[in-house]
Parts: sequence; C-alpha cells; structure tokens
Amino acid sequence: MEQLFEFFGNHPFLGTAWLAFALLLLVSILKTATSGSKALTPLMATQLINKEDAQVVDLRAVADFNKGHIHGSVNIPFTKLKDSVKDLEKYKQNPIIMVCNTGMQAGSATILLRKHGFEQVHKLKGGIQSWSGDNLPLAKK
Repeated sequence: MEQLFEFFGNHPFLGTAWLAFALLLLVSILKTATSGSKALTPLMATQLINKEDAQVVDLRAVADFNKGHIHGSVNIPFTKLKDSVKDLEKYKQNPIIMVCNTGMQAGSATILLRKHGFEQVHKLKGGIQSWSGDNLPLAKK
C-alpha cells in the first residue's frame, strides 16, 4: 500500500489516468448490470424466437436489412427508433430481440424501450455479424 502512495506521489498524471480508467470501468460494469437487458448469443436468440415467439427488431439501415436479415424480423433503423416506439407496442407482451450490425446500437435501443415500459427486451450479442458467423440463415428481400 505504501508503494501505491509513492507511485501516485511520483507520477500524478499516470495515477490520475489510472483512477479515471478504473472509475470508467466500474461505471460501465454497473450500467450493464443494472440495465436489465440480456445479451443473447445467436443460439439463445434462436431458442427465444422458436419457443417464446420473440420478435426480432433489426436496427440497421434499410439497404443492409435488404441484403440479409433474420427471418421474421422487422426493420426499424436506429435513427428512427425514437419515433417508432409506438409501432412496437403490439409486441410489448412478447420478448423482443434488438439486432444491429455489431451489437453496439442494440444496447442503447434496449435502454430506450425499457424506458417506454417494455420489460422483455434483449440484444443480440455481436449483432448480425455473430449471427452470420455462426452460419445461421439470413432472409433476403
């Protein structure tokens, strides 16, 4: 412990950077733990779709959606999600799986839907890339 104080005394900028990093990591972990949404693997998503009639919402641009999407999914681009929440009300009682390209936007989308009262909202971990990486089928329009 004494060496730690000596390090901070000798290297105040590195010490501050280390503390800032540790704080950001802690905030990120707590935010993930309290978000209430679950990151699903492609296998878990498939089971939820088949057994609990989950609705998949694809957040990618229309052009990307048309190149290939999970069968039965609806396309609501992430940029239009706030204005389209009312369109998802019919799926409110079912599990909803948010899908984007890599899984990053889906996390924000799950938070938005939870704020609007959706309880069973999940995201596909790794997005459509992980789905394709597991050689699961994609429908094309």
